[in-house]
Amino acid sequence: MKFRKFGSLDWQVSALGFGAMRLPVERGDFFARGPDFGRIVEDEATRMMRTAIDGGVNYVDTAYVYHSEAGEAFVARALREGYRDKVKVATKMPVWKAEKQADFDRLFAEEQERLEMESIDFYLLHSLGKKSWTAARDVGVLQWAERALGDGRIGHFGFSFHDDYDTFVEILEASDLWEFVQIQYNYMDEDYQAGTRGLHLAAERGLGVVVMEPVRGGQLARRPPEAVAAHWAAANERRRKAGLPPRAPVEWALHWVWDHPEVAVVLSGMSTLEQVEQNLAAAAESAPNRLRPDDLETYAAVREAYRGLIPIPCTACRYCLPCPNGVAIPDVFEVYNDAFMYDHARMARLYYSWLEADEKADKCVQCGDCEPKCPQRIGIVGWLEKAQQFLAVEGE
Repeated sequence: MKFRKFGSLDWQVSALGFGAMRLPVERGDFFARGPDFGRIVEDEATRMMRTAIDGGVNYVDTAYVYHSEAGEAFVARALREGYRDKVKVATKMPVWKAEKQADFDRLFAEEQERLEMESIDFYLLHSLGKKSWTAARDVGVLQWAERALGDGRIGHFGFSFHDDYDTFVEILEASDLWEFVQIQYNYMDEDYQAGTRGLHLAAERGLGVVVMEPVRGGQLARRPPEAVAAHWAAANERRRKAGLPPRAPVEWALHWVWDHPEVAVVLSGMSTLEQVEQNLAAAAESAPNRLRPDDLETYAAVREAYRGLIPIPCTACRYCLPCPNGVAIPDVFEVYNDAFMYDHARMARLYYSWLEADEKADKCVQCGDCEPKCPQRIGIVGWLEKAQQFLAVEGE
């Protein structure tokens, strides 16, 4: 295992972190809906986590809501028999569940009980965006966190993030309590959400940067379409001629993130023991600033190949907004395009189910107000109808 500096802390974190969000469940499928998602296959998941720790992983990430709120208690059980002492544990406050400041104490106490920990090593405000951040801030979450840090219930304080760069900057500048951040980052999402700018900004401020979704929820680990596979094959042929072993798509994705020295730890939401073993092997070869110019050219070609599969030529310029009826047009199109780029309809439908009900495509009343504003001349109304038919989860 390779280790990296965690921001300004005097502690070295493993290059690979264990993300406990996609553990095997009874139906054997991360996309299981309803009670099955909370029924973790305990023996297999415990074996996975302990194998990762035995392989050098020293950072385990979970959250209040993972696995239908069964995730934290599972982590506690998996870390018994001496494994708790080998790792730092991170979990997250579901800020959307707090209506008053006292709710933070109540929710945190539940997490302490589930995790069997009086003090939690790394604590994050979960999935902050403009709305959730504003609400939590106004209820007094920073004052609560300062008290929790002061009395030792929290070791280090940070936030995970899902919104635009400007919101990321706003949150960073709101407090000097932050010691680390968690952002989505992969070779397809350089400019998405916090993106490269957010990565550099956080690192410049001495914050540890935890990367989630390095393989985009598994999308970049799947068997790639022919146009993409051709570029990986050419890159692997170059490696063969140089006496190096070939890399699978998931390895190419992970090494792209590890190449950035600003990244402290890369979380992988592993679902099988085989994935744990593969990722441990990849982490053992990880290092910053190691990719060659021809590797970087391959990533650029792969991006273009994936983007060539997009059915809707939306650039997310957002000129179509605001929609008079509240439809989040660019977000709907992004989810729809992802389904075709990565040939993963179930993942896209899961993400679509997470949109607010009043932002979905079925709220379009076909007024056409958006179409004259679109620089790409997209037939927005028609595409929204197609997106709704394709993405709507049965029963909604």
